[in-house]
Amino acid sequence: MPLSTFAAVATLLAVAAPAHHDSSLTLTLRDDAGRIASVTLDCGPAGGSHPQHDRACQTLDSVDGDFDRLPQEQLLCPMIYAPVTATATGHWHARPVGFSRSYPNQCSANAGTASVFDFS
Repeated sequence: MPLSTFAAVATLLAVAAPAHHDSSLTLTLRDDAGRIASVTLDCGPAGGSHPQHDRACQTLDSVDGDFDRLPQEQLLCPMIYAPVTATATGHWHARPVGFSRSYPNQCSANAGTASVFDFS
């Protein structure tokens, strides 16, 4: 195959190839009534349906994708009991992710996860 043909084919394949993300997660919030909100979060490069994917990826980068190490945000949350369960599944740099934690309300979930689950 001539070099020019090889280069043309390689260029077409590079353009046609889907974007590869180093990390791909599904983030879900479920309340006691069974209502579910779910988004995708891709990092490296940032994308997905998460409305603040850049910020969420930066936050997760700072803890190497370890949801248990996410910093607490200082938010003034109402003392209203409306429990939600935050769940993350997928992979972070080829490592499987499986996180699930319940919080007294959405505000507490945001505070407890550095707003990674703030996609409402």
